[in-house]
Amino acid sequence: MKKAESWLEKTLEYRFQNLELFQQALTHRSANHRNNERLEFLGDAVLDFVISEVVYELRPEASEGDLSKLRASLVKDDSLAELALKIGLGEHLILGGGERKTGGHRRESILADALEAIFGAVFLDSGFDVARSIIKRAYESRIRHLPDVAELRDPKTQLQEWLQARKMPLPEYELVSESGQDHEKRFAVSCRVAKNSAVTEGQSTTRRKAEQEAARKMIELLTGEDQ
Repeated sequence: MKKAESWLEKTLEYRFQNLELFQQALTHRSANHRNNERLEFLGDAVLDFVISEVVYELRPEASEGDLSKLRASLVKDDSLAELALKIGLGEHLILGGGERKTGGHRRESILADALEAIFGAVFLDSGFDVARSIIKRAYESRIRHLPDVAELRDPKTQLQEWLQARKMPLPEYELVSESGQDHEKRFAVSCRVAKNSAVTEGQSTTRRKAEQEAARKMIELLTGEDQ
């Protein structure tokens, strides 16, 4: 735990008074019955409140719907996992043998849950104000570069709107391939539009993400041709 303590102090500038809470926050259910699931539940609630407060203050003219979209973009598992990877959380997770062998320290859901568990543990260890400061520190760059709501539309929606505005048929998505074992699935999906019979391909760990990646590439292709 010494290495984990040093890491936390360096990255988030926090030192736990109750080290058992910190250890529990790092422990996945595959490793111990005393794991981070309850702390993740608590941290999720604390994170939602803090981020709600942040977007409310930074976007004084935004509607409730727009505020919800901004909050969702920041607290979704993808964003949490990216933050966790960036600060090196995966190296300090306590996993069962099976999860260690299959790369659990890189799995999005495990990383996202563990980061929320740390937020929950800090809340119990030092109270809400300290937890708020830790969350803001972790999210510092994303808060500083908070996107416009228009930018939050997913690529599939953006592509559909682009095509509809030009009275073109909607894109067609097709599963090209599926590979890997259950815990390491890879999907390849093609996106085809009528204009010039353009086709792009996206790959990711889920079919939905692969479709989004294919749509993103198609937007870049089509808007590049428009210029």
